[in-house]
Amino acid sequence: MPVVRDLRVLLRLRNFRRLLAVRLLSQSADGVYQVALATHVVFSPENQATPAAIASAMAVLLLPYSLVGPFAGVLLDRWPRRQVFLYGNLLRAVLACCTALLILSSVPTWLFYASALCVTAVNRFVLAGLSAALPRVVDADRLVIANSLSPTAGTLAAAAGGGLAFAVRLVADGSDAAVVMLGATLYLVSAVTSLSLPRRLLGPDAANHLRLREALATTARGLVAGLRHLAERKDAARALAAMTVMRFCYGALTVMVLMLCRYAWSDTESDGLALLGLALGASAAGFFVAAVVTPWAVARLGRYGWIALCAGMAAVLEPALGLSFVIGPMLIAAFLLGLVTQGAKIATDTVVQTSVDDAFRGRVFSLYDVLFNVAFVAAAGMSALLLPADGRSVVVVVGVAVLYAAVSVALFRWRRVGGVLSGST
Repeated sequence: MPVVRDLRVLLRLRNFRRLLAVRLLSQSADGVYQVALATHVVFSPENQATPAAIASAMAVLLLPYSLVGPFAGVLLDRWPRRQVFLYGNLLRAVLACCTALLILSSVPTWLFYASALCVTAVNRFVLAGLSAALPRVVDADRLVIANSLSPTAGTLAAAAGGGLAFAVRLVADGSDAAVVMLGATLYLVSAVTSLSLPRRLLGPDAANHLRLREALATTARGLVAGLRHLAERKDAARALAAMTVMRFCYGALTVMVLMLCRYAWSDTESDGLALLGLALGASAAGFFVAAVVTPWAVARLGRYGWIALCAGMAAVLEPALGLSFVIGPMLIAAFLLGLVTQGAKIATDTVVQTSVDDAFRGRVFSLYDVLFNVAFVAAAGMSALLLPADGRSVVVVVGVAVLYAAVSVALFRWRRVGGVLSGST
């Protein structure tokens, strides 16, 4: 297979292997840490998990990616990237140890969240640095395949880290502190591994830079310009609006499933964790199927037509399967929602890539990232207001179905009025 052949060629490159090792260790630690945070908030016996607590945890996990991300590049172009990996991972190892101590101590909740927020904020710099450093260890002819394989391997490493965290938690009698310490260890190993790369290899090259304040101001102005450009590209703007609403719906249902696993479907924390693992696995299977089905569907329905169909299917099937609040139908719903959410996202990514001028594409994708994560956090906040303690909420299920239906109707209406959705677009 060509992919296997290309991967073998890449792995012969010593510095690519070293950079990939830093990524895999770092992102596996991310997976461990995120599961530890989520399980401490939702499944620890000493915590009475509430939708508000879950919303706070999601904000800690996701908002740094959105708020810090657009400005991370400004600093990455001023600091040696190898040192970002070294000191960033060392800092996260120390902060993770602090988080473990806070879990073991009786401290105010805000202090625990502040520690976790610092860990996830630093993560944005490390991930952006890994992408920026890749062209320094791979030649131009192989850069495309490296850009495809390296982030994918990192995502798999994060998933593996999450699975390892579940296993360690069970072995350690539900100790979230032990899981966090595992994450701290992986961060430390990633930092040590980065020392195998020459300090100056990964750049940036020495150059005259703007003063930091001017560079940050330039970045902010660039984002505003990207927003204006997006407003002029109706196809991309409509696709992003639809995806934002669908991400909001997915976030609301995620919080509901967390509460159902914790209180309605289980009597013990271990049973609740097992059910949550099944739900996440079902949703992940939907993501995988979406990757296989979407190219075929887009070829026949067009990109917007596929997004509209995804939203329409969710509008019908989500209440049909979810209003019973029974485990079996809800797991099927988790699979279908994973499929339609990822299917719509793949199509939206393609619309943005093809509708936006290349000079603005990076800025528009930064805005896309902000919308994607803020919508998820906003959904968690809404759920905190509407969900009862056991997670059974007809209002949330029906409300989400109405939003999905509105997206589908709006997309088909734009097609009828402006012909936006015709053909392959």
